[in-house]
Amino acid sequence: MNIVVCVKHVPDAQGDRTFRESDNTTDRANVDGLLSELDEYAVETALQLVEADGGEVTVVTMGPDQASDAIKKALQMGADKGVHICDDALHGSDAVATSLVLAKAIEKLGPVDLVVTGMASTDGTMGVVPAMLAERLGLPQVTFASEISVADGAVTIRRYGDAGSQTIRSGLPALVSVTDQINEPRYPSFKGIMAAKKKPVESWTLADVGVGPDEVGLGAAWTTVSSFAARPPRGAGTIVSDDGTGADQLVAFLSERKFV
Repeated sequence: MNIVVCVKHVPDAQGDRTFRESDNTTDRANVDGLLSELDEYAVETALQLVEADGGEVTVVTMGPDQASDAIKKALQMGADKGVHICDDALHGSDAVATSLVLAKAIEKLGPVDLVVTGMASTDGTMGVVPAMLAERLGLPQVTFASEISVADGAVTIRRYGDAGSQTIRSGLPALVSVTDQINEPRYPSFKGIMAAKKKPVESWTLADVGVGPDEVGLGAAWTTVSSFAARPPRGAGTIVSDDGTGADQLVAFLSERKFV
């Protein structure tokens, strides 16, 4: 089975994330980055599927030079090869442009049985790229999978919601997005880290995938950030001394702030 996993290199959520003052886009240069945590579940899903039925896992990402670290982590986990679309014109691309570039890259890779993504990235958290990507590739989208199985030329997933769950089945090829309930991503072993150094990683430009620079980037984005401001510091909390009226004070506090 030939599986492509789309991943993203994102700013570390534990760091001081901010925007660039020059164009109000996410600052990716002055903060440590890593493979989006939600994409680790997608990589793990693909690895488990090929371990069970055989096949190959290709990891695809787009972004600046440091985005290659996302591919590196996926290869250390066990993926077979990677593709990095790197082009200065990509800066400021929105979900629409992202889905276009990823779709063209997957088409260039050739026939695939399954495209796997996380349910969203941990920086933008939009969650719309999987659906857009499936539409561009002409594939059925089977999204928000918490369980998955592949058999007899079809993929079956279990999707959980607030009111119940759904079992959804689709023929292959298909696109599946997975949630953080689907598995527990493995940690790269020392053997995996050393093996990753020998695995092939191709670097493509926009020209290589047949996308024009006017179709991506900040100038082609459907939305822009007009302004941003740092989150205000947290104020001091309120201390309630229980002199026998603590419960009344607590109710008054919650009522004043319309919590009850």
